[in-house]
Amino acid sequence: MTHQEEQKFLNELEKKLWTAADKLRSTLDAAQYKHAVLGIIFLKYVSDAFDTRRNELKAQFLTPDHEYFLNPDDFGGAENPEYAEEVAIELEQRDYYQEANVFWVPQEARWHFLQDNNKTVIGGELDVDGKRIRSVGMLIDNALEAIERDNPKLKGVLNKRYTQLQIDQAKLAELIDLIATIPFTGAGLNSKDILGHIYEYFLGQFALAEGKKGGQFYTPKSIVSLIVEMLEPFKGRVYDPAMGSGGFFVQSEKFIREHAGKVGDISIYGQEYNHTTWQLAAMNMAIRGLDFNFGKEPASTYTNDQHPDLRADFVMANPPFNMKEWDAGVSDHDPRWQYGRPPSGNANFAWLQHMLWHLAPNGSLGLLLANGSMSSNTNNEGAIRKRLIEEDLVECMVALPGQLFTNTQIPACIWFLTKNKQARVSASGRQLRKRENEVLFIDARNLGYMKDRVLRDFTAEDIARITETFHAWQTVGLQDAGRETGDAEQDKGNAYADIPGFCKAVKLDEIHKHDYVLTPGRYVGAEEQEDDGEPFADKMARLTQQLGEQFAESARLEAEIKKNLAGLGYGE
Repeated sequence: MTHQEEQKFLNELEKKLWTAADKLRSTLDAAQYKHAVLGIIFLKYVSDAFDTRRNELKAQFLTPDHEYFLNPDDFGGAENPEYAEEVAIELEQRDYYQEANVFWVPQEARWHFLQDNNKTVIGGELDVDGKRIRSVGMLIDNALEAIERDNPKLKGVLNKRYTQLQIDQAKLAELIDLIATIPFTGAGLNSKDILGHIYEYFLGQFALAEGKKGGQFYTPKSIVSLIVEMLEPFKGRVYDPAMGSGGFFVQSEKFIREHAGKVGDISIYGQEYNHTTWQLAAMNMAIRGLDFNFGKEPASTYTNDQHPDLRADFVMANPPFNMKEWDAGVSDHDPRWQYGRPPSGNANFAWLQHMLWHLAPNGSLGLLLANGSMSSNTNNEGAIRKRLIEEDLVECMVALPGQLFTNTQIPACIWFLTKNKQARVSASGRQLRKRENEVLFIDARNLGYMKDRVLRDFTAEDIARITETFHAWQTVGLQDAGRETGDAEQDKGNAYADIPGFCKAVKLDEIHKHDYVLTPGRYVGAEEQEDDGEPFADKMARLTQQLGEQFAESARLEAEIKKNLAGLGYGE
């Protein structure tokens, strides 16, 4: 299957599922319904993965040269009930599933059990190991409890509140039947790819439906993609101290797969304050089979750092912009404030310094912040920014267009920082040049397109343009390395060049002259206008004559209008 066919299959599937799911929403608001839908998608995933492993085992039991081969002859032949009984017993051994990194799913949590019984418990009851199940909500909660009980990694992760949902039980049953239509395979994709895609799509749709609140758990995919593509987290520790539903980790996994790397080469660390969002992120990782460490519990990054000893190779985050009252219980002498105490009324530089504190010596970070962070001089912010610049930690600043976020109209930018601008090889194998005392400014405010009346988005080409500019600036060009290809156009394409109105590489001396303001528009200048070849004197003479003709025409029309008004009795 081609990429286009895969995308067509997924697009059709997501629209069908969302339309149907949204019809079932009725009285529940998006914030509650989000957990109802995503929890059931998670159940479908773990059950699908379990069934896939179960079918693999059945095949292995029948394969003579496989270590798990069960010889039918030892049981009087494959038709003997004893053989079928032995296979059934073996299929219920947890070790087979755990060794393949598949969650163990008890009988009462398997998908066919939910589907077979979701109508029975509406108006009736079901006995499950002595527990009387009297509603679809209880059926789902019981399944989630069973999975948590048998998989310590998921303890406290699943949102077991279906019994409390104010939703018609018949609609919950319909939701199970709807999610049952998510196929195991299609267009060359497996169930994990499909369910992961649907999960991510629903997260985005719920963020839109929730509006301002939705932005607290979801960062637009194109922004996440841009930061991940620029940082290239191929291997090492990846950390997000304000992770929401885990979008940066999902995109890092996609990036690694698309570039033929190994997902096992990265370790995922995250933190989130909101309990239900922390659960969403954990389910998001589990659906993709990603190992993760989100700390012992949901907690404030400032007062209860879940990873105090972590030094990460890549740190990426989209924290709340201009967050107030963030520092209750935080010491003024906290060791994280190496470059100055952040003001109580704005957490921007607290996030930035927290991320720097957790950055490894060769690490890089990408942080979304409000535009004010690039120029504000109030309450010590200017002094902190000056220290960061003078310590040569700032690598690149990207100004973003407006209307990218569902939850705020505040203009935003991306800070890219690194602790090492020396020549070295990056995690992706890129040969980086020495970039001391230099910052790259990119003004991307004119990029993107309006996807609807209120939201702007980047195209893949926009993301590639920004990313390639950054990498060309970072990298030892072919000519610098003495490896010209002989193709002048190709050699030129591998070299960085300032583009007026879009990008400029600037020395720290020039930033100092601008009072340590980091707004790209100050440095990149105006976009060059294409020269049409007409001499200036000739152009001025032509335009002056054209203007005179337009004035004359204007006077003629004015006289004509006055004459017509006079004829109607309205003249002077």
